[in-house]
Amino acid sequence: MIPLNLMNAGETYRVKRIGGDDAAKRHLEELGFVVGAEVTIVTASPDGNLIVNAKGARVALDAGLARRIFV
Repeated sequence: MIPLNLMNAGETYRVKRIGGDDAAKRHLEELGFVVGAEVTIVTASPDGNLIVNAKGARVALDAGLARRIFV
């Protein structure tokens, strides 16, 4: 498993695990990042921030949150 922020833009991945404390996990789940969901990285900045398609919606993630999503 690799953190989402290290993956390539334009690729689709399947979420394998969500890390972090309960509040962070719950927040990511509310945004559509659940185990088994497919996510597509739309754009990735060099500092690790991402724009991701998750469950039909575009979501902006900072590097800290993106590091908690493992694909």
